[in-house]
Parts: sequence; structure tokens; C-alpha cells
Amino acid sequence: MNHDPKKSGRPPDNHDGDNKQPRTILMLIVAALIFTIFINSVYEGIANAQYQEITYDQFTELLSQDQLAEVEFQSDRILILTKEEAAKNAREQTIFYTGLIPNLDLNGLQQDLDGHDVQYSGHIVEQASPILSFIVSWVLPIAVMYLLFSLLMRTMSKRMGGGIGGIGQSNAKVYMEKQTGVTFQDVAGQDEAKESLQEIIDFLHNPQKYADIGAKLPKGALLVGSPGTGKTLLAKAVAGEANVPFFSISGSGFVEMFVGVGASRVRDLFQQAAKMAPAIIFIDEIDAIGKTRDTRLGGNDEREQTLNQLLAEMDGFDPSKGVIVLAATNRPEVLDKALLRPGRFDRRIIVDRPNLSGRYQTLLVHTRNIKLAEDVDLHKIAAATAGAVGADLANLVNEAALRAVRLGRQAVNQQDLLVSFETVIAGTEKKGTVLTETEKRIVAYHEVGHALVAALEKHSQPVSKITIVPHTSGALGYTMQMPEEEKYLNSKQELETELDTLVGGRAAEQLVFGIQTTGAANDIERATDLARNMVTQYGMSDQFGLMALTTVANEYLDGRAMMNCADTTAALADQEVKTLLQQSYDRARKLLGEHRALLDEIALFLLQKETITGDELMAFVNADKQTLPPAGEAGGEAAGPSAGGTAGEAPEPPAAP
Repeated sequence: MNHDPKKSGRPPDNHDGDNKQPRTILMLIVAALIFTIFINSVYEGIANAQYQEITYDQFTELLSQDQLAEVEFQSDRILILTKEEAAKNAREQTIFYTGLIPNLDLNGLQQDLDGHDVQYSGHIVEQASPILSFIVSWVLPIAVMYLLFSLLMRTMSKRMGGGIGGIGQSNAKVYMEKQTGVTFQDVAGQDEAKESLQEIIDFLHNPQKYADIGAKLPKGALLVGSPGTGKTLLAKAVAGEANVPFFSISGSGFVEMFVGVGASRVRDLFQQAAKMAPAIIFIDEIDAIGKTRDTRLGGNDEREQTLNQLLAEMDGFDPSKGVIVLAATNRPEVLDKALLRPGRFDRRIIVDRPNLSGRYQTLLVHTRNIKLAEDVDLHKIAAATAGAVGADLANLVNEAALRAVRLGRQAVNQQDLLVSFETVIAGTEKKGTVLTETEKRIVAYHEVGHALVAALEKHSQPVSKITIVPHTSGALGYTMQMPEEEKYLNSKQELETELDTLVGGRAAEQLVFGIQTTGAANDIERATDLARNMVTQYGMSDQFGLMALTTVANEYLDGRAMMNCADTTAALADQEVKTLLQQSYDRARKLLGEHRALLDEIALFLLQKETITGDELMAFVNADKQTLPPAGEAGGEAAGPSAGGTAGEAPEPPAAP
């Protein structure tokens, strides 16, 4: 069997890195000393700027000529101030100095100084040995600094796992047993993901029953889903259920400015997990280090080294020891292919947006500690929140509880939940915003245009509410539709009806007032996106047929599609989108023109009440259907009230049949 680490799939032992540590410390000490010497030399150069060296003979000559004013004896030199320099300003004085002569007659020198009345200070001592001076000045400081650094690094290595200042140590949080406080009972709406993770936990607890049949422990599982769907919550639930050490760290926790630190942290993390096996390692946002190794535009050496070390560790550890790696991301398309292959991440667990039943179960979890009134129907709230993730539902419940407290109630009722849902999608009401009569009329007709097209056409979702009260999201009003049932497929007719509803507001503006306003901006944006998807993704174009013109880059983030065709084809696709939108606008305007009286009646009622329900809307529509004249007698574009007119008395809504 080949045990050469260079030829085997396992990474070589890091003895070389351990041997480099003393050399690194020594190099740091030498660098510090060189820096100190440099600073010293600079300081001495500045200090000696006003000093001038003379010979000992010149010193004795000045003394004999009675030109000395003051002398100072130092350990290695004699400082001399002449009478001429003493008469100058202190900043302009030049201090002379000379060295001490070996075997100098110190007594005779002192007598000469006293004879010429020269002041002197300092204690005259014998010159120290040069060898001793070198040892004291250089060797001793280096030895002391080396000993201090050695002691410091040994202490840090024991306490922090190695590396300078613990910089190469993994900073993963370790949870034991149920310290996270979260179990699978706290996770709702993700039954399939829980089932896959429950099997991994059972594998850790009862490995023998799987070994008896020959099954191997999965090395890793990748949690993939949109933000807020509960990937991290699932990982915490695994920690609560597993009763084994659980190492949790973010992908960005591996990356540092120093090259090699991330790889060192990966090694340290897996070494800790192997010592405490069976154990689970959870890496959140793994795309921070797991991006594909593409160096066409320049790479990140630190991130790539970290990824390479992670790949080697996942290949190198023994699966029988019971170390499993969990990772979470919402960008699986950017991950390196080598990271996703079987043998590293054996399972990809999709944590999708919950369905109707999942949303209901999630609401039950989030309302466990909330006092609910008797009129609360969570099934209706679940039906109204299609497409919401767990984080959205948690926010909705919390907003409802805050509203109940704000209004002085002891329990949350159904109205609180509905209003909080509207707050999440449209913001709170802007009570201080006052619209002019003209603006209110335009907004009323705009919103009724949406609602009436939806009510009169087939394949549309029922309208639940119409309001012309401004909200903080920027909307001056909105029309809310709630599906009767959850659907996963939409036909072309249903999408065309949705297009008609979206452009119905602009159609009502032009039909009644003959103007175009900025209030349709969001409607036009949504309608354009839908029409473009019909042409480029759904194969619902007469011109392109089944040809796909776009690819979705970030499926679990914004889901934005990127054109994957020639520029000329993209231009033709734009023309097709324009045609679809124009056809929808023509249908909506024709429909509203045929029911102009009904449009005026509902708009007048909305102007008076500001907010009406879907039942009130349908009462008008059903009454109109009973008195509808034969086709052809009504219709056209009857002139409506002027933009500056005043609304009359609001009609009472007809009784629903």
C-alpha cells in the first residue's frame, strides 16, 4: 500500500508548518531589533546635530589657553563647552566632545581643571570593556526578547490552538446537546427537509443498523433555499436533536487578509470535530469560500486556498468516525463543482417556500406564545400569504401582536393579522397625506379599473379589498387579490387575465380623464416583467414558439433572468412584449368602456368610503349583470365626469343575490 502523502488523496501532514513557527518568531524579533536600531540612529543623528568631535590634544590645548567654560564627564566621552560658545544663545551653541584616553591620569586632569577655574560635572570612571558593552547592549536584549516571545507563543498555542495570536484557530461556536433551544418541533412547513436531516441524526445515534446493511454515513448535506426559508433554523434544530457536539461557523469566518489563515482554520475545525466525534459541522453561507475557482478575471488566493483545504478535509476524514458537514447557501449556482460532487456533499436538501399547509403549520408555531382571540382563522391568513417564507410569517405575527398592544387589547384578533399582512406588503397608512379632489378621483378610478377588470374576466383571482388611502410604501392606493386555492401552474389565459388586470388602472385613467399619470409605474413594471417571462421563458409567444431566450441566474435570490440570445433576437422579443402589453391594454379599455356606468358607480362609492371589500365590489357587479342590456346597445367610450368635478352622494351597494 502506498503511504506517500504526495501520491495519496490525503493532504500531507503539516509538520513543515510547525517547524516554520520558531523561524517566523525569530524573523519577527530580528525585524523589531532592526527597526529599533534605525529609530536609535535617527534619534542620535538628530541629537548630535549640534555636537562636534575634537581630539584630546585639542581639548588640552583649549584648557591650557583658558578657553573652557564647562566640562561634563560621561561614561564614554567628555563634553566641552568653550567660553566663546557659552556666550551664545543655547540653541546656537556648539558642544565639543572627545573620547576618554585609556590609562588617563584623572587626578592630574582634575587639578588642571581646578587651576583654570573650569566647572566640571559627572563622575569620572574607567572606560568599560568593549566586549562587555556589546554583550550588555545587544546580546542580552535579543536573548530576553526571544525568551519572552517563546513563552508567549507557547501559552497561546496551548490556549488557542496554534498560530500567531490564535489567528489560525477556528472560531466556530460549539453547541452540546440541546443548548440551541431549538428542535424539529420548532420547524414547520419543511417536512421533506426534516425527514432527510432526521435520517442523518439517526445515523449518528444508531450507526450499527445502517452498517449491518452496508450503508455508509453521508459526509455532507447542503441546505439550499431562498432567504428566510429556515435553513439556519433547521441547522439549529439538528443541533438540538443530535445530542452530539455541533460546530457552527459562517463561511466568512474562514477568510482573513492573511493568506493561509483560512486553510489553517479549516484544518483546526476538522481536527476539533475529529477529536469529539461523532459530531456535526455547520457552515452557514458557504458560498463565501466555496465559489468556483475561475481565474479568468483574477482570483482570490486566500479564498481558493481555503476552498482547497476544505475539499481535502472532506475527502480525508474517515466517515466511520461520524463527522458530518452541513452547509447552507442561497447561491448554489456559484459553488465549485468539486464541492458539490458525491463524496463531499452527498445530499442537496431543498428548503423551499412553504405551501398552504406549511404556512398554516408555521403560523401555529409562531403563535404558540401569542394570545389569540376567538375570531382568529389562521387558515385564511395562510391562504392570503401565498409565497411568504417563515421569516415573513414570523414578522406578520409580531406586527399583529404589536398592533393589538398599541390599541390596548389583551389578545390578537383576525383584523390585527389582516392589517399586519397589509402593512408588510404596502406599509402603514399615511394619515398625514392629503390628496386633492382631482388626485383622489384619479386614484379611485385607477384602483376600480384594476378591480373591475379582475371581477369581470374569467381566470382571475377574486378581489378582497380596494383602498385609496396612501401608504408608506409609496402607493396612493391598492387593490388586493387573494387566491381561492394555491396553484403551482398557470395557463396562458390566466397570465393574460393578470396582464389585463395590471393595465386596467391605466386604461381607466385614459378612458375617464384622457390622461396618463405616474401612478401606473409599478403596474407597468410588473406587467412588463410578466409579459417578458411569457415570451422568453414560458414558450407562450407566437413568434418564438418553444424557444427559451433567457436563463435564470440566481434562482433563490432575485430570480432575475438574463438574455441568452443574439441582440437581433432580443430586439424582436422586445417587440413581442410590446405587442402583448398593447393587446392587454386594448382588452381592458374595451371591457371598462362596455361597463362605464358600473365603473362610475363603484368609483363614486369608493370615493366616499375610501376602502371597500371584495364582497361590496361583487354586489355592484352582480347587480349590473342582472340589468345588463344585450351586447351592442351599451359600450363605447362615454364621456365621464371632468377631472375637476365633485363627487355626489355615494350609492348604497346593492344587496348580494
